[in-house]
Amino acid sequence: MDFSLNDIQSMLLDSVQKFINNDYDFDKRQSYSDSEQGFSSEVWTTFAELGWTAIPFDEEDGGIGGGPVDLMIVMEQFGRGMIVEPYLANIVLAGGVLRRVATTEQKSRWLEPLIGGELQAALAFVEPQGRYDIANVATSASKEGDDWVINGSKSVVFNGGNAGLLIVPARTSGEQSNTDGITLFAVETGADGVNIQSYKTVDGHQAADISFDGVKLPDTNRLGNVDGGFAVLDAVIDDATLAVCAEAVGIMRILTEKTVEYSKNRVQFGVPIGSFQALQHRMVDMFTACEQTYSLLVWASMTASAGGDDAKRAVSSIKYQVGTAGRKVGEEAVQLHGGMGVTWELDVAHYFKRLTAIGQILGNADLHLDRLAAG
Repeated sequence: MDFSLNDIQSMLLDSVQKFINNDYDFDKRQSYSDSEQGFSSEVWTTFAELGWTAIPFDEEDGGIGGGPVDLMIVMEQFGRGMIVEPYLANIVLAGGVLRRVATTEQKSRWLEPLIGGELQAALAFVEPQGRYDIANVATSASKEGDDWVINGSKSVVFNGGNAGLLIVPARTSGEQSNTDGITLFAVETGADGVNIQSYKTVDGHQAADISFDGVKLPDTNRLGNVDGGFAVLDAVIDDATLAVCAEAVGIMRILTEKTVEYSKNRVQFGVPIGSFQALQHRMVDMFTACEQTYSLLVWASMTASAGGDDAKRAVSSIKYQVGTAGRKVGEEAVQLHGGMGVTWELDVAHYFKRLTAIGQILGNADLHLDRLAAG
């Protein structure tokens, strides 16, 4: 099996690395995160101009036809740069639904401006009672003449406060936790009955709680078949899980690098603390965890590219590894930096917060271990 990057992937890696090294330092990241919308519109436009927003989409839709490995390359570097721009929400989640089931007309209306960086979107799939069960959908959609009427609520919608378009799974038949009976709808946030309460999350990103009170939509806003939305939603969540795992690997690696560098410069008892054998062992454990996780990430990405029965197991395997090894690396980085490891001014604390958040979103380690055990 060939694990090397092709020429296009190497150029993609180089372009993202150069952008982060030259144009996205920690102070800029903090200023973008602290702004009203929580990210930089100028940076987002740059993403579109560089073609990064087009990566996972087919060429006929205006994309470049990239796959899970290409997405892994980008997201790992985004983890290193602690990017706050809503790439996951727009491109992987909302875009993942549109590229799979949107009609030609719907793609022209929503997907093209999404790829062009002109439209902000979000996938509103989490419900307060659902926890990690994406089939647990109480939000309802009922037919009234030629229209659909949506009622219900969604929580922790990434980028929900900035989105002009929401992709909303709603129950059109069946019991609350049935996989059958879920239909996907495109809801523009300016529609009557859409109420959005946005807030900043602990990791410096943006989310929102959204309610739908008698929101009326034409049938042209329905995405895909009636009652057939779960398979699409499930596939998109797997893509997003793999993407945040790649981001986590980037964070784990830079935390290890920063900890090793700090240990060379921090002097205690007249010598650098990196000379203490006990601390050397702990940093070796951090490095080992990073390499093991990266290897599993590469395997999971290549397995997802190939498809087949092992794809879902691969996703759960890497998410479990990130949830356990990521926690170890994050905690060690904070502890080896001492008290300053949790200060607002040091980037290590912010990397740790994002890594902790990734460990919980889209299923924690316990959930994915249970999935692996269940076969």
